Parts: sequence; C-alpha cells; structure tokens
Amino acid sequence: MKPNILFYFSDQQRADTLGCYGQKLEISPNADRLAAEGVLFEEAYTAQPVCGPCRAIFQTGRYPTELGCWRNGLPLPPHVKTLADYFREAGYDTPYVGKWHLASRRQERLSVPTEDYETRAVPLWRRGGYRGFWRAADVLEYTSCGYGGYVFDEDGGKREFDGYRVDCITDFALEYLDGYTGERPFFLTVSHIEPHHQNSRLRYDGPDGSAERFAGFELPGDLEALGGDARETYAAYLGCCRSLDDNLGRLIAKLKEKGLYDNTVIVFASDHGSHFGTRNQDEHCRGSDDCKRSCHSSCLKVPLIICGPGFSGGKRVRDLVSTASLPKTFLAMAGVDVGDAMIGENLKRVADGDTAGRDNTVFAQISESRVGRCIRTPEYLYSVCAPELDGWEASGSMYYIEDFLYDLKKDPYELVNLAADPTYKEIRARLAGKLVEKIVEAGEPAPEIRPQGNGK
Repeated sequence: MKPNILFYFSDQQRADTLGCYGQKLEISPNADRLAAEGVLFEEAYTAQPVCGPCRAIFQTGRYPTELGCWRNGLPLPPHVKTLADYFREAGYDTPYVGKWHLASRRQERLSVPTEDYETRAVPLWRRGGYRGFWRAADVLEYTSCGYGGYVFDEDGGKREFDGYRVDCITDFALEYLDGYTGERPFFLTVSHIEPHHQNSRLRYDGPDGSAERFAGFELPGDLEALGGDARETYAAYLGCCRSLDDNLGRLIAKLKEKGLYDNTVIVFASDHGSHFGTRNQDEHCRGSDDCKRSCHSSCLKVPLIICGPGFSGGKRVRDLVSTASLPKTFLAMAGVDVGDAMIGENLKRVADGDTAGRDNTVFAQISESRVGRCIRTPEYLYSVCAPELDGWEASGSMYYIEDFLYDLKKDPYELVNLAADPTYKEIRARLAGKLVEKIVEAGEPAPEIRPQGNGK
C-alpha cells in the first residue's frame, strides 16, 4: 500500500526554534515527538534562502536558475513537470493549502506586477499541476495578516477566514482530511507563512499574548552576539512557531482519528531561516527587507523531520543534507524513481546510513541581496558574490570574488570572516574548486573566482 504524505512546511523558521534542535522553551512538543519517533536531520540546509525560488525547487526538484525562478516575482514555467504531475501519474490526490508564491511576475522590486495574482485567484495553468483541492493564495501575506484574510479555492472562489492565520490555514487542511474517503493516497501540502514577518506591518504577527508567554527566551549565539532586531521581536517569532506546532498536533490528531496515521509520512521543514537583520550589512548588499538572502547558517539552516513508514526509530542524522532533495525523496516514498530528472538524493538512503562515497557538502544560490553562491562542508562555510551585479536583475555571473569564509569548528556562530586571511589561502583555493564543481552541476557555466581586493 502506497503511503500518504503530508508535507507541512513553514516560512522563515530557524531550526533552533525547536526543542529537538536545542530550544529551551516549550515551543515544539509535537515536532519533538515526531523527531523522537522518526528521523531528525541535524544539519539540513536550504539551497535558496528566498521564498519563491525555494518553492520552485520544492515543486520541481530543479535549480531555480535553470527554471528562470531565481528570485521572487518570477512564475513557475507552465511546461515544467512538477511534483503534482508525478504524483497524479502515480495515482495520488494532490491537495494544496496555504502560500503558493509561484504565479505572479514582477519586473522590478516595487512595480505593479505584469502578471498579477498576488491578491487574485491563481488560474489553473499557474498552479504547477495541482488540479484538485486548493485553498491557497499566491502571496499569502498580501491577502491576510496574523488575524484574518482570505485564500481561494479550486474554482477561484474567495474563502475568507477570521482568526489566527495558522489556525485557519490548518482548518482548510482539516477540511480536506474530513472529506477524504481513501480512494487514492494523498500528497497533502500545507504551506504556512508563519513565522515570516508580516510585510504590511514590518513585524512578526505572533498570537496575542506571545510577548508575555515567551518573554523568557534566550537568543541563539549568533543573534546574541550580533543584535539586529531579535531582542524586540524574538518572542513574537517564537509565538508563531508555537502556533505552527500546535496546528501540526491538530493534523496528527486528525490522521489518528481517521486511522491514517500509521500509513502517512509526515515531513516537517521550512523554506529558509532568518538572520533578524544581523547580516547583509556590507557594501555588496543591494538592499531589501532583509532577514534572509544570505549564505549564513541563520538563513540556510532549517528544521527537517521525517516520520512515518520508512522513517522511524528516533534517528538523528549528522550528515549535511539539502532540502533540494525533498522532491526526489517524496517521490521515492511513492515508489517513483525520477533518476537524474531531479537534483539531490533520496534522503531515506542517508537516514539508513547508506552514505559510502557520498559528498558531504551542500550548495546554495543567493539572489536579491547579491548574486552569490556558497558551499558548506562539515568544517567550513565559503561564499562568493558578483559585486557589480544586482541580485534582483541578474541570476548568475561569469566571475565572483570571495565574500565569506568561516572556520566552523573554531567559529560556530560565523563571526570572524576569513576571506582575506592569508593563512587560509590554500583552504580557500580548495573550496573555490569545489564550489565551481557545484555551480557547473547546477547547470551554470564555470565561473572565475577571484580573491578579495582583486575584483574586475
């Protein structure tokens, strides 16, 4: 029997908000129980710390530079084969709930979209192959706030809600499960926007009372050292995260009530993290509402828990993995082998310890704040950028300069940039060679990488 799959993911959530990743406050009891029952990936990283491009990867298993979706405001090409297409071919139902962010087109940062579905119903041909149950908005933060708003259904009808947004988006997912008859297995996506800041208010819309409830927080090491706006906003951010966990618990309870839990794989992840205004304060940053869009672990490291058939035993995987592998992994759960049609790897093999000969390196593309590329190994984080290019206008470059190098064993919070340190010259050269390999694997031309101070 093919398993059901529930992909439950958040937006802009750091891994260290969860107890199973070290959070001391009781933020994630339900996710922590899943981790204790299933598999927790301790070192999971996004391949693109921007909402739209990361979602393009999630839907296609291809790099956003290949798709033409390398920044926000660029729609998913309608001809690209997606997860929904593969799952329908495999006999699955493909309900989708929440934030989509892959339909509208913006030519410039602040211009009116030339294809505008940001506050309108996304037409069928812009839904990436999802043809059934649909309760979604293209840019959910434009159709709603922390309390109240609307999404659209599969017929384009407006579905208004009045209540805390995480609760209401979960209500739509519960609507699907309440009507589920079991005729086909399902791949259910629940795409929350929390804890992403509310654009219209420039703040985190945590549930009422979050500031008092989570006032006893301890900042993660990087935020404690660097400041940003975390001291003022972290309690509300944690309130969002706790609500996400409470609603994960509601879905788990419904799966158990309907007798579906034992045959459902639950995947909990986020698209990217948040640096709370502590990074991208340098001369290469092109400016934005920036709390992501960086190579730093605060942006790239995300929670990743998989629990269900094939993923059990309370394992903690220490190998570095990329969430770019999720599409291939989802399809493998359904018995679909896509081979080289998707990037990444089947994470079940990593969870099972089948790692012989595996390259324990993750790669990411950076856009909007800069045109950048980076790799992470167990020892180092190495990033390059194209200083003359605008990260909103250009997707890549034929030359880069070294931007950051961190020795992670000595400097786990990434506070000392070694990109100009002569004692690390050979290490940088080795990492540059590895990074070029990854850039080429992503379908881009091999660039030249130059030292700092040796720009074009």
